[in-house]
Amino acid sequence: MNQDVLVRAEQLYRYYGEHCAVKDVSFDVRRGEVLGLLGPNGAGKSTTMQILTGNLAPSSGQVWINGIDLLDKPKQAKHGLGYLPEDPPLYRELAVKEYLSLCARLNRIPQNQQASAVEMVIERCGLKDVTYRLIGNLSKGYQQRVGIAQAIIHSPAVIILDEPTVGLDPIQIREIRDLIRQLAQEHSVILSTHILPEVQAICDRVQIINQGKLVLTDTIVGLSQRMQTTSILIKLDNPPTKEMLMSLKGIDSIDIERDGRIRLCYGPEQDPVDELVYRSVNEGWRLRELTPERHTLEEIFVAITQTQDSQEIVS
Repeated sequence: MNQDVLVRAEQLYRYYGEHCAVKDVSFDVRRGEVLGLLGPNGAGKSTTMQILTGNLAPSSGQVWINGIDLLDKPKQAKHGLGYLPEDPPLYRELAVKEYLSLCARLNRIPQNQQASAVEMVIERCGLKDVTYRLIGNLSKGYQQRVGIAQAIIHSPAVIILDEPTVGLDPIQIREIRDLIRQLAQEHSVILSTHILPEVQAICDRVQIINQGKLVLTDTIVGLSQRMQTTSILIKLDNPPTKEMLMSLKGIDSIDIERDGRIRLCYGPEQDPVDELVYRSVNEGWRLRELTPERHTLEEIFVAITQTQDSQEIVS
């Protein structure tokens, strides 16, 4: 296995009775990469995460963590994992430092290194101001920080985070996202979320899972290209006929909005704006408004998942 590949999943299936929650899921995660696992509720994200962390056995398929087979050598493989479930495994009656000291022992960090490991994660996760406070008295944001601290205290190669910003306020969300980006400098991170802006903010690559299947794998750069402008809205005081507008280079279709604005849809790399402006001036169309339209990640997500849903219904 390539040394830069820290997680490899091959042909994962998971059945609950006759229901198949995960269907033939395969992917790699490389060193220093943040992979976003995206999907609607019930799509199979959490089941996939539980399989990757060894908390749930696949019905079939294999997982390697840092080159170690998770099923054959679970203890050795899990040593290279840090995991933050959606509900952080916190002992609310303990102070932050007490809890992290316990986590250091549970992760079998040598006794003479435990204190330095605790101080390291307190520093990295911004917990200095709450070191001696009870976890149960902390805000949701700080509790998430403590949850991340326990996941990285043993310096694992791979960190798996399930919905790390759910329930946080905007400031806390920004802080946790910054922390995840910092962690990605030294670890590989798998991030499960249904919050679309989160994917764009912190991930290098995204995989969309729907009905247990991976329906899209792409880089953020690739997604950005999918989101490129492919239509413009215009308003003309003296609009020409549809036939004249269709004669513009690259125009595929035209829609008339209720407010009189016109949507011009065109093919990739066929931007008609220059010709539109030129002809508007020379032919007296009197252009009043021109607004490029971009596909949002939400539109791409909905289009992909709804298309797959309809295919499942047909089949």
